[in-house]
Amino acid sequence: MTPQSAESANASAAAGLRTAHRVRASELAGRGWLNTGGAQLDLAALRGKIVLLDFWTFCCINCLHVLDELRPLEEKYRDVLVTVGVHSPKFEHEADPVALEAAVERYEIHHPVLDDPELLTWQAYTARAWPTLVVVDPEGYIVAHLSGEGHSAGLGVLVEELIAEHEAKGTLHRGDGPYVAPEPVSRTLRFPGQAVPLESGDYLVVDTGHHRLVQLRPDLETVQRIIGSGTKGYVDGAAEAAQFNEPQGVAILPADIAWQTGYDAIVADTVNHRLRGVSLSSGHVETVAGNGIQRLLDAGPARVDGDGAGVWAAEKAAPHAGTGTNDGAALASSAAHAADYAGDAVDIGLLGHGTRVSLSSPWDVVWSEKLRKAVVAMAGTHQIFTFDPVSREVAILAGSGLEGLLDGPGPEAWFAQPSGLAIDADGNVWVADSETSALRKLVLGEPGGPGASAQNATGRDAAGQAANGQRPGARSNGVRVETAVGKGLFDFGFRDGAAAEARLQHPLGVAVLPDGSVAVADTYNGAVRRYDPATQAVSTLARDLAEPSDVVVVRPEDGEPLLLVTESNRHELSLVPVPKDAQQVDEGASQTQRPASPLAPGALELTVRFKAPTGQKLDNRWGDPTQLKISSTPPEFLSLGGGTSQGLTRTLALNPEVAEGVLHITARAAACDGAPGEEIPDHAACHLYQQDWGIPVVLREGADAELVLDLRGMN
Repeated sequence: MTPQSAESANASAAAGLRTAHRVRASELAGRGWLNTGGAQLDLAALRGKIVLLDFWTFCCINCLHVLDELRPLEEKYRDVLVTVGVHSPKFEHEADPVALEAAVERYEIHHPVLDDPELLTWQAYTARAWPTLVVVDPEGYIVAHLSGEGHSAGLGVLVEELIAEHEAKGTLHRGDGPYVAPEPVSRTLRFPGQAVPLESGDYLVVDTGHHRLVQLRPDLETVQRIIGSGTKGYVDGAAEAAQFNEPQGVAILPADIAWQTGYDAIVADTVNHRLRGVSLSSGHVETVAGNGIQRLLDAGPARVDGDGAGVWAAEKAAPHAGTGTNDGAALASSAAHAADYAGDAVDIGLLGHGTRVSLSSPWDVVWSEKLRKAVVAMAGTHQIFTFDPVSREVAILAGSGLEGLLDGPGPEAWFAQPSGLAIDADGNVWVADSETSALRKLVLGEPGGPGASAQNATGRDAAGQAANGQRPGARSNGVRVETAVGKGLFDFGFRDGAAAEARLQHPLGVAVLPDGSVAVADTYNGAVRRYDPATQAVSTLARDLAEPSDVVVVRPEDGEPLLLVTESNRHELSLVPVPKDAQQVDEGASQTQRPASPLAPGALELTVRFKAPTGQKLDNRWGDPTQLKISSTPPEFLSLGGGTSQGLTRTLALNPEVAEGVLHITARAAACDGAPGEEIPDHAACHLYQQDWGIPVVLREGADAELVLDLRGMN
């Protein structure tokens, strides 16, 4: 292809993202602005700039991924591109302006943020999911509407096109944007994520906001040592030189494992998408798992089976590598079978070894003596992983990669941003599943044994409704997932009592108490809650905490056990006694309040629009590389069209006997690098685009009988 024809093809592909009709951008309305030095912005103040609206909420891991994806674009095009974060809260706590201000500081957001607690701007731009991106040109017209993550490359192409077009027209204004940095604040700790006791009596603190580890003396104030330079980044090496990027969790290894590996602790280095090994004697840091590429974004040619689990086109061509300590065997295996698509049925179990495997926002890590492995909460892919420090094997323990609340066999269960882990006396794993505001449990057994039972422990499906147990042919790996507290993605609250009716709000931490009950860091309720498996009841142990992100049990030699609570938004650790008489709180149960979409009862034509970025094309070498998975709450709301199949269009039927409900829609598309009109090279890099929507619907005669969503398309 000649340079001229390649340039023409690129312009044509970029133009394919552009709307045929010029749609004027709506005004930006909300409660107020952050990061503007007190100025109140409007579209007129942004005229002449390319404006990127990022609809986000600070609980959402996908939104946090997008914040990091956009940073290079913001830096490269800082004189022409203005990103505006439109904060559209999911949880009640996120509507608190003080909490939002803390989140903007915590995540080092360097662009203006509009506080939109009433979802005024969200509705004006017909946003339906977090995250949603809308591009507005320098003349104030919408030119692109995108959902989900992984769009940075395509946005770069679009920005270049807009620069050329509007410089030629004289409508582009270069210069500084409206961002004003807040005054910095000096603290010992900054938004700590977790702390664990050491044998010495000290505490090892994950100082998330300072991108380092801090060893504190028993007084919880005196700094004994620091591991990490405090600069955000990725560097292995000595304590004073090593760099982390928003680490969240840490686990101390048993002495025999530490002796074999040469490091004592495993750190979940969240934004680096890696696990780091740390020697507590020398402070030396090394990378033990993760290649730094976010899982899903480097996915290969994805396919789906009837259960919605993935299969691969290169399909089972070679077995996975066997056990061993070198990464060469894993690489040989992965050449025939990539291991970077969450939910891949083949990849349930061993994925690969060490730094040959992609991870996605590992949030917590805990040692399992029963498995003799570290268990990892992989928040970014809604899964639970394991890591063997000796062999460096990385594997999926539970979770299909789909977001929601679904119990049953480990490979088929759904999680939603699992964030905190703890091991009980039976060796089972308790999980704080933050986005479903749920407390979950992994019952570990032998394949075919008690833990392999596929009966749904609570009878809940992905939306918290009655389910029918195991599907025919369901896979099992000896793990069963159960829900102790929680109902679904959009259900939360502050309610004690019977577990079936109790509610949490975005919990991030969990610990097992000496009596076998479970303490939960109920983060957005500012509380520590207690679940008693014997009585299946929930109570409150402590309140008025500042976004507690974790809780661990400490046992003084001369007293009763205490709770060590990491109060992230207070930037400190607190010791809290375990009360003999727990509180009973009932401040109600809530649901995420978003405007319902009026749709006509009966037939509904669903279309999800997707246009591959310039330089990529849909990977149709083995058939349709797109997929829809659809269900509803309640299940009877959808009388036709549920389930999983290929394609991004489907005819649904909405039951006229059910007045309202929620449609749960997951769309996926796989695209690979390739030039227009040419075959995709055998070893091309491939990318998976995915978005989950939960769309409230009210049935109304005469309303629309068509629903159009944008995965990567136009508004």
